[in-house]
Amino acid sequence: MSTDTNLSRLQRSIDRIAGVTIAVAAAALIGLVLVQGWQVIARYVLNDSPSWTEPVTLLLLSTAMSLGAAAGVHTRRHFNFSLLADALAPAPRRAMRALTPATVVVIGAFIAYWSTVLFFDGLHIPAAGAPLPQSINYLPLALGGALMALFGLGQFAHLDDAPAHAAAEET
Repeated sequence: MSTDTNLSRLQRSIDRIAGVTIAVAAAALIGLVLVQGWQVIARYVLNDSPSWTEPVTLLLLSTAMSLGAAAGVHTRRHFNFSLLADALAPAPRRAMRALTPATVVVIGAFIAYWSTVLFFDGLHIPAAGAPLPQSINYLPLALGGALMALFGLGQFAHLDDAPAHAAAEET
């Protein structure tokens, strides 16, 4: 098998992972709206505010934020230094295109590592209001960081794929 075939398979796999990431982030947003809607109804209509809504809302918010940021990395809409790169001459612009995914990989790995440490560190502490560990909000952050690193690594295969406006300026 050729290297191009392996790269295209890898890219298709990364694209599928990104699709699932976007779907989970969207589901978390919908869940957040539903949980907060229930909180408002229970508090103001039923006068019986449930205690579980705040920790669940924070978990859903952390999930939507972390996975949404990772999906933004995949689509090159997050952690993309395009304004700076566009202001540079062609040679430094190419260097900036290589520096951007490297920066994303380092930041994503940093977030993934330390979020995982914090997640495991607080597993034994119960959260107030819900039968969840206090550190559960670090789990989506760790997953989002790992996905950012993965998607950043995937961008190295496409360093020569310049945005249309940048490619036109270089010719």
